[in-house]
Amino acid sequence: MPPLDTRLLARARAARTLLVLDVALGLAMALLVLAGATLLAHAVSRAFAGASLSAIAPSLLVLALVFAARGGIAWAFEVAGSRAAAGLLSDLRLALVDHRLRSHPAALDGAEGGEIAAAAVQGVDGLAAYFGSYLPQLALACIVPPAVLVWAAVIDPESAVLMAATVPLVPVFMWLIGRYAAERSRARWAELRGLSTHFLDVVRGLSTLRGFNRSREQAAVLADVSDRYRRATMATLRLSFLSGSVLELAATLGVALVAVTVGVRLVDGGIGLEAGLTVLVIVPELYLPLRRLGAQFHASADGLAAAERILALLDAPAGAVPGGGRAAPSPAVAPVRLADVTFSYPARPGRVLDGVDLELRPGETVALVGPSGAGKSTIASLLLGFAGPTAGQVTVGGLDLGGCDLAAWRASTAWVPQRPTMFRATVADNIRLGAPDAPDDRVHAAAVRAGADGFVRSLPEGYATLLGDGGRQLSAGERRRIALARAFLRDAPLVILDEPTADLDERSAAVVAAAVERLRHGRTVLVIGHHAGVVGSADRVVVLERGRATELPRSEVA
Repeated sequence: MPPLDTRLLARARAARTLLVLDVALGLAMALLVLAGATLLAHAVSRAFAGASLSAIAPSLLVLALVFAARGGIAWAFEVAGSRAAAGLLSDLRLALVDHRLRSHPAALDGAEGGEIAAAAVQGVDGLAAYFGSYLPQLALACIVPPAVLVWAAVIDPESAVLMAATVPLVPVFMWLIGRYAAERSRARWAELRGLSTHFLDVVRGLSTLRGFNRSREQAAVLADVSDRYRRATMATLRLSFLSGSVLELAATLGVALVAVTVGVRLVDGGIGLEAGLTVLVIVPELYLPLRRLGAQFHASADGLAAAERILALLDAPAGAVPGGGRAAPSPAVAPVRLADVTFSYPARPGRVLDGVDLELRPGETVALVGPSGAGKSTIASLLLGFAGPTAGQVTVGGLDLGGCDLAAWRASTAWVPQRPTMFRATVADNIRLGAPDAPDDRVHAAAVRAGADGFVRSLPEGYATLLGDGGRQLSAGERRRIALARAFLRDAPLVILDEPTADLDERSAAVVAAAVERLRHGRTVLVIGHHAGVVGSADRVVVLERGRATELPRSEVA
């Protein structure tokens, strides 16, 4: 990633405002650097010439004001950078989450949840140093050295030539080391991404690991992944320290060369005292912004490495249906059809669906059965607009779903996934996900119809019991019934049930199957599953295998 990435700056207006402010403050800082050096050299030379303290007092007073102003500008740099960085980081996180929600709600591109979480949290935090410190220092490094060279040329052209000859050493070393530093930062980010993804997998599978007595082995694997991240971090730090030493050496040699030359010329009378002192004072200011820029580059390198992945996620083409302005007909009166639909996952070879034809007629229940990985859940994603077909069309009443208002379309559908998510909220609020403004009586009625009211009332606080992280944990059957209650509360004409009875014991499966039977009356329902009770209640049975859909008599389905 280049030091000043236009894609990153274009993500937020505050970034452009910050850059303009940094340039303005950098110009003021350059003028104050030159003014301070000139005033200091003037005061010292007059003192050596025998001037009294009262005579040079005005120069000293102005010099004190200049130093105070430099301190104020340095403070303004820090405050402006910190405030802009806070807003920018929030904008980036919101943009990343919004893009994933709108363009990849089903995560079809293979991006792992752990990686996205690491990018949105630690990756974005790493950009605080970039916006808060690196960009302000970049403005100073672009403005102050040229201003110092111009002023040195006015005062003493010979010293200006030496300074102009030595100053490129610092950027050259910065470029050489920076290329390697960028590689090390990308490697460190890759290790962090792997650590985050692996840790998330371990946390999700703690009970499975414990059940198979594999927890100790996973602890060893996690320790190994963490150690790789530690080694990558230490390699980056070693490079940072090496870079600082090299830049300090280059700057010291440049200052020493100019100082020795000026000293010899002062002895020989080739330069006046005031001019020589001015040059000696401004020489360190020539290299200081570049040295600090090198240090800030390493501080922000991790954020820049993470930003590459963040921008790749933000710029990734949408996997979801874009939608349009037309209103789709209601599934209660119009058939929903997959017409010669083909679909391929970007991260997988081959086709998941290959010329699938499937029609859901108003008011009927269709059972979609097939082996694991056949593409049943993919069809649900296509019907919900979470993904668009590679070829073919998904139509509602003859209208292409891709050109319809998807927000209105999803309002006419209810989706019960195989693994419903319970958010950190009360039971009632989790059910209200289907209709956020529903009153309590409707929530309770939906729970009764879903077969969830009994176990909910047995919870310590009933419908006010907190679920999700840090709250009450529910069994698979209980979570499925809460999800069905959401569908009842939504009262949508099209319902998609993804494996509603999978992984449930016989009693829970019977309760869920009875709830599905109540839910399907008066609605168009697509049931994805293998359970005999669910399949038996369907009007039609479609078998999906090897990317093809075939309608069969129910008697032929095992």
